[in-house]
Formats: sequence, structure tokens, C-alpha cells
Amino acid sequence: MAELATLARPYAEALFQVASKGDLAQALSEIDALAAIASNPQLRQFADAPKANPEQVFDVITSVANTPLSDASKNLLRTVIDNGRLGVLPEIAAQVRTLVNEKTGVSDAIIESAFPIDGAALTELVATLEKRFGRKLKATVQLVPELIGGIRVVVGDEVLDTSVAARLEQMKAALTA
Repeated sequence: MAELATLARPYAEALFQVASKGDLAQALSEIDALAAIASNPQLRQFADAPKANPEQVFDVITSVANTPLSDASKNLLRTVIDNGRLGVLPEIAAQVRTLVNEKTGVSDAIIESAFPIDGAALTELVATLEKRFGRKLKATVQLVPELIGGIRVVVGDEVLDTSVAARLEQMKAALTA
């Protein structure tokens, strides 16, 4: 089977082209909502059932979505369902987000921390990270107690790991070498 990224690319590019003419933020929120719904195992089981027709699957997904969908999102959803690619929706959403980020010059940053980061500290941290990575960042903070202390930042394919757990691993490697 083809890789998910390869399957998702044409759908993501088509949605991005259509959404670029309108409201990109709305398109992102809609595709994110559809991706979250498509990730549900019960829905996937229903969609894969031989007795479920594409129109029933479409109706279930649109009724579960908390937001009214634009025509572009509805067309994408119908096409994905008709082609049996419902499982690709999360990857389509990720690729659309990447295309939007490239257009707007913003990158998504995932900041993993052992402890919660308050507003002022987060603002200062994001400003420092923007200088470090050389671009505007949209930060999301995730709590990961296994880090023990410090932070781990992922921006695209770049990783900055200043956590205590990473330093302990470096010390372990140095001592066993």
C-alpha cells in the first residue's frame, strides 16, 4: 500500500488551493475536525462495513462535526469517502497545516515540558525559540513528566532537547563508552 503522505498530498494540495481563495483559518479548523472524527475507531469500523454506503458515512461524519462545513470541506469529505481513503484524513490535515504554515511564514512548535509553563514564561520562551529557529512559531505545550526537568522542542524536523532525561542519557553514553 502507498504511504499515507503520498496518498494525502493531492487531497491536501487541492484543499489548500481552494481554501487559499477564502478563509484559511476556517479551512484548517474544518479539516482538523474532520481528521479527529475520522480517527475514531468506531467510525472507521462503521465506514469499513460492507453494508454502509458512502452517503451514510458522509451523513454520520457531518452530523458529528461541531462546525458547519464549507462546500470545499464537504467535497473533500465526499471524495475521500468515495475513494476509500477516510483513514488518510489526519495526514491530509497535517499536510494542509504545513502548506498554510509555509504560506504564512509560521511553523508549529511542540514544546514538551515536565512542568506547566505559565503565560509570561511561555511568551519569553517562544520569543527565544523564534530567534533560535529563525522563524515565527505557533507553540503548543505538552506535559511530559518523563523529561524530569527542562524542555524538548520540536519544530518540523528539528529537535532541541534540553531536558534532564536527555542529559542523563548523554552522561550514560559517555560513561559506558
